[in-house]
Amino acid sequence: MPMKLTISAGALFLLLGTVAPAYAQGGQQQGDHNRQQQGQQHQQPAQAQPQHQQAPPAQQQHPQPTSRPAPRPQQHYGGAYHGGVQPTEATRAGVHPSGVPQHEGQVHSGFQQSRAGSWNNEHRTWTQRGGYNGYRIPDNRFRDYFGHDHFFRISRLPMLFVGGYPRFQYDGYWVTFLDPWPESWAPNWYETDDVYLDYTGDGYYLFDPAYPGIGIAVTISF
Repeated sequence: MPMKLTISAGALFLLLGTVAPAYAQGGQQQGDHNRQQQGQQHQQPAQAQPQHQQAPPAQQQHPQPTSRPAPRPQQHYGGAYHGGVQPTEATRAGVHPSGVPQHEGQVHSGFQQSRAGSWNNEHRTWTQRGGYNGYRIPDNRFRDYFGHDHFFRISRLPMLFVGGYPRFQYDGYWVTFLDPWPESWAPNWYETDDVYLDYTGDGYYLFDPAYPGIGIAVTISF
């Protein structure tokens, strides 16, 4: 009887020794599986992160300009008439063939050429010309720079000669004589007299207060 109890105890010990490693191995495998799942959970955000890092290149597809284009240089007055002018070209009675005076002496010669031999026979009003058909100055600008209250001297303005008649620039406009100036006026009136531009109902005229009642027909253009 005592022998059987001893064997049963030994068998029980062997059985427990076999089950314990198996249980420990199973527990270890379960722990490894849990750690593997946790590692995958930590790795998923890391894999998604490059998707957010790719956004900046998409925003760079339409970069904003860093600087404005340089403004175009403005054309100097009379540029359309100065193109191709050679200082050594021959002049006719002191006036350059292009219509551009080359120096002060040629301006004087140009005005002498445009002087009337007989004003009463050579000048024509705008009515006689069929009415004014050139550029019309806006009313608000006319009130600010034109009329008998706004005087200027022609000799102080950009000037050239076209078709034998003076053309000068005033307030951004080109003013061109269409008639010769009266022979009764002083030879240097354009240098010494204050003149003004006015509209008298049928067109634009240049007036010299020193000679009232006389208007030289002019046309306005850019």
